[in-house]
Amino acid sequence: MKIVYIEHNGKEHVVDATVGKSVMQTALDHAVPGILGDCGGACSCGTCHCYVDAAWESRLPPKTEDEELMLEGTLHTEANSRLSCQIQVTPEIDGLMMRLPSSQVL
Repeated sequence: MKIVYIEHNGKEHVVDATVGKSVMQTALDHAVPGILGDCGGACSCGTCHCYVDAAWESRLPPKTEDEELMLEGTLHTEANSRLSCQIQVTPEIDGLMMRLPSSQVL
């Protein structure tokens, strides 16, 4: 299983992912710059904000109400914004591409 994280400057990080972990935890496990995960995956801080590549948007479960509310207070959101702590690694997302914002903090 692979996940591709693309920094705001275009640098790619292709990492091995473990089924059952979150996309956020996978980034933290591989020290991907730009994912902070300050709340540890509790959907309460927005520091794991990513943009889902267009080819993958329809393959992911929809945002929960909690995720939508947290994204409202997150910087630089777009229609394809997601909190990576809310996306679980499954075989169906092998190759997922996540783009990272220029900043996770004010």
